[in-house]
Amino acid sequence: MFRIDRRLFANFDWVLLLLLLLICGMAYFSLYSATYPPKPWGMPLYLKQCYLLLIGFSGFLFLISFDYQELLSWNYPMYGLIIILLVVAFYMGKSAGGAQRWINLGFMKLQPSEPAKLMLVITLASYYSRNEILDGYSLKDIGIPILLTIVPFVLIMLQPDLGTALMLGVIFVSMTVFVKLRLSTYAILSGMAAIVGAFGWIRVLKPYQKQRIETFFNPETDPMGHGYQILQSKIAVGSGEMFGKGYMKGTQGHLHFLPERHTDFAFSVWGEEWGFVGSVIFLAIYFFMLLWGLNVAISARDRFGMLLAYGIVMLVFWQAVINLMMILGFLPVVGIPLPLFSYGGSSLLTTLFGMGILMNVRMRRFQTSSAKE
Repeated sequence: MFRIDRRLFANFDWVLLLLLLLICGMAYFSLYSATYPPKPWGMPLYLKQCYLLLIGFSGFLFLISFDYQELLSWNYPMYGLIIILLVVAFYMGKSAGGAQRWINLGFMKLQPSEPAKLMLVITLASYYSRNEILDGYSLKDIGIPILLTIVPFVLIMLQPDLGTALMLGVIFVSMTVFVKLRLSTYAILSGMAAIVGAFGWIRVLKPYQKQRIETFFNPETDPMGHGYQILQSKIAVGSGEMFGKGYMKGTQGHLHFLPERHTDFAFSVWGEEWGFVGSVIFLAIYFFMLLWGLNVAISARDRFGMLLAYGIVMLVFWQAVINLMMILGFLPVVGIPLPLFSYGGSSLLTTLFGMGILMNVRMRRFQTSSAKE
């Protein structure tokens, strides 16, 4: 399982690692600014993030040490473990802000819904690689993937965590469309989505969730309530102008006008301090990393590796797009972090582990699909 092949070092993707280190470095400096000065009690958040980065990159190294094909064997046991953790979080987890999502591990609070997103990518990649249908999947053919998505989706909705639950749906759609559906399947799924959406609005969404969506269309109607975050975020980003106010000189963040400035709205702090130019530079590096990830998918040695790499890129891409559009006021506030940038142990570790799998696929592209070197 852990045999060393010198060709692995020759195929190590230094570009991907450099991009990853650049993004994590910029995120860490921004977090330091957003949380300075630290509270007089407890460990500073930037120091916690430092420890989490060390754990994350240790996991990154572990995940590149064995052939990613091993995930085909461990896929369903790991999926079962995630489901168990979601059930534990729901019944015995730690509550905060009206939601019960976390399991206290002592050194960190694990949010099982975060690794559930990566686990769904692995699970769908495993299923679609084992069950390839060249002329397109029918609704019957994707029945099992739908079921595998619905189980964690429902458990996360019950916490409640609408944003993360919807991300599972986005992952399912992205990967299922990628493997090709029949036209009739598209029509049926579109109709089902419309029905489920209408039912969810009427029967499932809680009042505060509806309020968030309604506030999105006109945040000025509730500037001190549900619209406050959106308005302050737009003020922070806009006040950065062309070159920003300077590192640790952002007023919206340091004067505490901007809520959640180290988590969901972390990029607002960056935009205020570094301005339009700094934001463009960061986003160019960030999305170049994702384009590089798509190149990993294209060059993968087999269908499973291709689907794994593509799914991981889509997982990061959609979270980033949703978070950025939320910050700029183009989407409702749904609690989606910016991967690798927002503070949060579960999100950071999940993304770094995903990037470790992406590197694994790149390093083994020279092997044949049957090789177990």
